This record gives sequence, C-alpha cells and structure tokens, in this order.
Amino acid sequence: MATKYVYLFSEGNAEMRNLLGGKGANLAEMTGLGMPVPQGFTITTEACTKYYEDGEQINDSIRDEILGYIGKLEEITGKKFGDPNNPLLVSVRSGARASMPGMMDTILNLGLNETVVESFAAKTGNPRFAYDSYRRFIQMYSDVVMEVGKAYFEKLIDAMKEKRGVTQDTELTADDLKELAGQFKAEYKNKIGQDFPSDAKEQLFGAIKAVFRSWDNPRAIYYRRMNDIPSSWGTAVNVQSMVFGNMGDTSGTGVAFSRNPATGDKGLYGEFLMNAQGEDVVAGVRTPQTIDRLKETNPAVYGQFVEIVDTLEKHYHDMQDMEFTIEEGKLYMLQTRNGKRTAAAAFKIACDLVDEGMITEKEAVLSIDPKQIDALLHPQFDAAELAKATPIGKGLPASPGAACGQVVFTAEDATAWVTQKGAQVVLVRLETSPEDIEGMHYAQGILTARGGMTSHAAVVARGMGTCCVSGLGDIVFDEAAKTFSLGGAIYKEGDWISLDGTTGNVYGEAIKTVPASTGGYFGRIMEWADKYRKMKVRTNADTPADAEQAVRFGAEGIGLCRTEHMFFEADRIAAIREMIVSKTVEQRKAALAKLLPMQRGDFEGIYTAMGGRPVTIRLLDPPLHEFLPTEEGDIVALAADMGMAVDELKTIIASLHEFNPTMGHRGCRLDVTYPEIGEMQTQAIIEAAINVQKAHPEWKIVPEIMVPLVGEIKELQYVKGIITETADRIIAESGLPMKYLVGTMIEIPRAAITADEIAKDAEFFSFGTNDLTQMTFGFSRDDAGKFLEAYYEKKIYENDPFARLDQNGVGKLIQAAVRLGKLTRPDIKLGICGEHGGDPSSVEFCHRTGLAYVSCSPFRVPVARLAAAQAALKEEKEKA
Repeated sequence: MATKYVYLFSEGNAEMRNLLGGKGANLAEMTGLGMPVPQGFTITTEACTKYYEDGEQINDSIRDEILGYIGKLEEITGKKFGDPNNPLLVSVRSGARASMPGMMDTILNLGLNETVVESFAAKTGNPRFAYDSYRRFIQMYSDVVMEVGKAYFEKLIDAMKEKRGVTQDTELTADDLKELAGQFKAEYKNKIGQDFPSDAKEQLFGAIKAVFRSWDNPRAIYYRRMNDIPSSWGTAVNVQSMVFGNMGDTSGTGVAFSRNPATGDKGLYGEFLMNAQGEDVVAGVRTPQTIDRLKETNPAVYGQFVEIVDTLEKHYHDMQDMEFTIEEGKLYMLQTRNGKRTAAAAFKIACDLVDEGMITEKEAVLSIDPKQIDALLHPQFDAAELAKATPIGKGLPASPGAACGQVVFTAEDATAWVTQKGAQVVLVRLETSPEDIEGMHYAQGILTARGGMTSHAAVVARGMGTCCVSGLGDIVFDEAAKTFSLGGAIYKEGDWISLDGTTGNVYGEAIKTVPASTGGYFGRIMEWADKYRKMKVRTNADTPADAEQAVRFGAEGIGLCRTEHMFFEADRIAAIREMIVSKTVEQRKAALAKLLPMQRGDFEGIYTAMGGRPVTIRLLDPPLHEFLPTEEGDIVALAADMGMAVDELKTIIASLHEFNPTMGHRGCRLDVTYPEIGEMQTQAIIEAAINVQKAHPEWKIVPEIMVPLVGEIKELQYVKGIITETADRIIAESGLPMKYLVGTMIEIPRAAITADEIAKDAEFFSFGTNDLTQMTFGFSRDDAGKFLEAYYEKKIYENDPFARLDQNGVGKLIQAAVRLGKLTRPDIKLGICGEHGGDPSSVEFCHRTGLAYVSCSPFRVPVARLAAAQAALKEEKEKA
C-alpha cells in the first residue's frame, strides 16, 4: 500500500505527533474535540524526509496528493484556490514533533495576487484589509521563501509612516498599503530578478519547500543540537484556511497561556491586538494589550475563550500555550501546545497539577525538563547592591533571573565576545529574530525594545533559562554608532548594564549577583525524584567548599576528587615543582614530605564535609610539565630554591615537554616511574580517613582509591601493590580497623575491552568519559571545537560528543566493560565521573547500562537526580 503523506485535520489525533508534528496533531485533536478550528491538512514529517532523500524536491506523487487535499479543502470551505471571485486563502506553517519556537517559518494570506486582491477588497467591502493582507503576504513570502530578508521591507513601512506623519501601521490607508505592496514587489524583482509569483499553486509549493528547507537552516540545527532533537525527525507542514484578525476593529489576534509561564500562577495569561495578524503579537512588532482587556472589548468571545482554555488544560493535563484569531467577532483556535515555561514555573505548575488531582507524582517528575533546573540555580541580584541602584528604564519581565554584562548589539558580537574574549555580555536589540539564537545562548541577558511577553526573545530566553527584559519602548538606537540612549544617558558597546528579568527593571551599571536559593516546589519534586530513581548521584569535587555545595544539592558521595587541583595553590606549587625536578629518589621524597601534610589536610576537609558518605579519590593524573614554571622570574626563583643553575633547570623543563601530553607521561604511568608519589598520596588518603573516623565514630569511612589511565592489568597490579602495602601498614599502626577499596578509571579503550582481566584487581570501575571519548574518537577535547562546527554543518555529527555521550561508539565500550567486569567480579561497583554524568540523555544511558551511580559537578547534581528518576520511570513505563 502506498504511503499516505497528507491528512485532513479531521483524520488525525494527538497520538500521531511523530507523523503530523506537534502543531498538526494538536489541530487534529482540537478538531476532534469540536473546537472552532479553521480547517486544513497536514503534510507529514515523512514527506519532509522524502523531500531530502529526493535531492530537495517534492516528487510528483506527493505533489498530486497535496493538490487532491487542496480540492478537499475547497469542498469544506466552499471557496476556490486561485479563483479571483471566491478565493481560498491559506496559511502555511511548520510543525516539528518537538516544539521549536521561532525555529521554523510561517506564511499567511497565501493565494493572493493582483487580481484576487481587487476582488477580495470588493467582496469584503474592506480594501484596507485586503491590501494589508497582500503586503504582509509579499513581505513574508519574500523573506521566508526567497530569503530576501525582512529589514528592507520594514524600512519601506517606516518611510511610508513618516511620509504620512503617522506612528502606527494601523493608521496607514488602503491606498498607502496598495502603494507599499507595489514597492514590495519592486524590491522582490530587484533582489530575485523575476516577478513576484501570481499563480496560487506556485506560491503554495514554494512555501511548502521553504518549510522543509527551514528544518535545515543554521538556527534550527543549532536549536536541535542544544535540545537533543535528531535531524532525522523532519518537520510537518500545516496548510490551513485563513481567518483574518486584521479585518477591522471587531477582529483581532492573540496568544495566551492557561497559567503564567514565568511564575506558574494559575489563571489566564496572555496578550492580544485588535486589527492585527498573529505575527504582529509573536514577532513583537506592536506592543499588545493584556488578555483580560478582551473582556471589555468582546465579553462573549472572552467567555467562550475561557471555556476552551479550561477544556484544553483538563484534556492535556498540562499548561497550554494557545494562539487564536477573532474574525469579525467570531473566535477561532489556531494552535495549542504544552507551553514553554521558566524553571520556577515548571516546578510550581507540576506541584499544583498534582494537588489539583490532574496528574500523579510520577507524571510530575516526568513533566520537567532536567536541563531547566540550571536556571533555578542561577543568580539573583545582591539585595543590598540592588537597593542602592536606580533603574534607567522598565520593560516587560519576560524571563526571570538577574544578568549583568557589557552591551553588545548583534548576536554575532555576543558569540565572539564570549568565545574569544571570555567577556560577560548583555545582548541589546530592537527585537530578536530566530537567527539570533546562538548569540542569545551566549548572552547573560537579553534586552529588546519591541515585543511582548510572548515575543520570540521572551519564549526563547525562557526556554534557555536566560534573563530577558522585552518591550522597553523608550530605548532609542543608533545602529551605525553602536549606541542606545535610555533614561537621559547614552550607552555604547562595551558599557556595563544589568537586567532584572523578574521585575523588568534595567540598570545602567554593573550590579553584583548572588546564587539562587531553591524553594518549596523544587524540594517537593526532588523528593519525588529521589523516591523513584534507582541510581545514586555523586559529585566531582576537589575542595570542601565544593563538597558542601554538592551535599546541599543532594549529592550522595564524591565520585571524583582530583588531587592535582590542590597542588596549584601558591603555598604548594613550590613543593610540587621541587618534587618534579628532583634528581634523586631522596630529593623527591623530601619534597613529597612537604606535600604530605597539605594533602592529608585537604582530604580531612573533604571527608568531614561529606559526613561519612563515600569518597573516591583519584591519584595524580596530569602530565608533570603542567606544574612547571614558564615565566623567567619563576624559573630563576625555583633554581635558587633547588640550589641548581638556571640553565640546568631550563634543560630539565625542556626535557619534560611532550608532543602529545594527553597520551604522555601521566596517570598511573607517573606512579610506575615514581612509586614514591603513589606512596605519599596513599599515606595522605588513609591517614586523613583514620583521623576523621576517630573524630566521628558514628560515620563509616571506606576510602576509595582510584588509579587513573590504566590500559593494562599489570600496570594496575603494580600500582595497587604500592597502595595496599602503604595502606595496610598505616592501618595496622593505627590500631583502627578500616576497609578500603582500590579501583580504576576506565578511560582507555583497551581497558574497556580487557575489563574482565582488569576486574581481577579492580574493586570498582569509574568511567572517565572525557578521556574515553577523546581516545575513542582520536581527537583532542581542547582542539575539537575548531573543526566540530564544520562537522555539524555537514551533518557528520549532530552533537558535541564531549557534551552528550556518544552512545553508539563510546557507549558500546562502556557496555562491554560493564558486561566483562561483572563476569569476573559480579559485585563490582560501577559509576561514571566524566562531565557526561550531568547530561540527561547520558544519565538515561547510564541507568539502562546498569551503573550504580553517576557523578557530576555540584551544580548539575539536581539535574542528574531528576534525570535518573525519569530514566527509571521511563523504563517502568516500557515494561508495563
């Protein structure tokens, strides 16, 4: 049977999301619920995939199927596509299965041309509306289909308003708009070199192709990479009969949420504009009115809308984000979807829905995106500093949090300033557009002059957890000079400003920010998460302060304590350098004896901070040259301390230089070469554990000593011999019985595939996925950024393998090591301590692979706790 590529809204439902995309599935569902939805059809995501398979062409059979459905839509509406007397006009919108706000493109009023617009004006008795619709269509089609760009059209509109002495688009007359339509078409011909298409079918297929193409535009690819959306999903296309919000003062358009997306408070929240089309609200071109004012404008429509909102929220069991149009006093629903929300709102809404009996605890845990937690843990302004500051302006509080940074005016500059100079920036724009997404991602905060709480900037910033203030209409820009004026002062690129995304206040100075505090709703959800997860969550911490922070965030132990980070402090670096350049074992031991009490003190602090929880300490890992001085003054000072000639020291430093230090003299290789390093570190670990155990007899401290970079069982056996000999002696001398574990990091592919041998001596494995990824791919984590962009563009990779675990390659090595390790030692303890331990999709992989714990940086501990719970609940669902 031939594949069906097109479905009427009446043929689909919410379960068909993968095929119809989110928007199409929800339009079908609303149609099934008997809601006032302008009818239409959806071209499936499979058609998009086929388009790319066929070399970016719509093949004849799909083309014929689409035209057949245009015929069905003509029957439903009683209008004819391309007919001058009774024209069927449509909108063409994208809709992927995952919500991608602003990522894909929309075209309204398709089907208009010079002839149709004349008869449309006569038929409606409203020439102003007809020409307004036409000029909008030309503008959108030129921008989205032919990629002419919006800016020049906006300039023509501004010039027309200036010429007529008016400030609002709505004050332009029918003749003005007719003249603009002519100017737009001239601009189109000038840019494209051919006339604007007048054939409705040509317009339609141009628009459908543009939606398919937009699935692969740079901003969509970037958004997918940020949100783990595979490129193979494709997007659906929705072709829907037009309803018009720009027919006059009894028509309008709006966007609303069933609860406040910034705070989570229950109650209708949104905005509308009379005599406007939907893009005006979303694009933030005009600043709209709040939804409660609709009660005064049209009480009947308001009442009907409130009822629909209530029905939809109860139907979907979640907060809804809806688009609607009022055409001459009649309400139409254009879209509903589960609304994007801030992290704080997500936690409140989930708890409220449980309390209202709408969802279960498990569903509440599954409803929250773990990545959003980051935003909850993000900074607020220091209250005392804030009290001293005076705002220079106030916009709409579009996305909460506090941001402080240097002013930049373009998304490109935001990216460059952060990646190249390490600056903190605030992106200041007239309005943002989807192509700004990368710069928005790098900015501390976003400030826009135009747009409401549902504009592109607001929606995207909320999704990213980035602070945003929108609709600050008092800003005056001078783009050429790269300045803006506000509150009587001029601010130039590089000046410091601060934004309060919770109040909308803007300050013309840098204000200190303080870390966020997590409240009651967060605590409830995390309690539920802990109830349902199977995996433990540890932290990577090298200092007592980090360890304490992680415990506050719910860490159940330390999965990685890196001993080398302790050596870089000023009072220690001299001793470690002395140890490295020593010529004899005696000199080396003398230097290590200076380090011993420092290391022991560090470990005592960490054991105490962890309160008896398990702690894995990794022996020294980095290449020794990293500790050596490079500045002339430091070299001279070290030579004097060591009683050697400067030239001799320089020769030693040069001899330690390595061509490929990542694969050089590091990890367990250091202990093989200099056993006294392993002895000193073991002594410090065991003595610290004994001292803390004596001080706290109620705790049970079991030190876990981890040998890094093992690739061969004999390496581990040699280093383990040093550890056990030292540890057993100290424990015996102390008279305090103490168990300890010796394990290894699996970070070399050879270790993974010989894990059955290594498990004979290793009592635990911890997967060091940063190095394992590096060694498996054969590229350097520090240099990969230089070429990975080209790999994303050419679709060789979809994700940064250092940010999201490569389950297909590195994952197979981990699975093999788990299987082989358990064959030899069924009770082997398994964990992961690479940065992947805080990435939700990687945490799910670890759960499915049977690891006992994940370990990640302190601020990612709550992310991992929630992701681990979701992994367990998803598995439970699949089994059921």
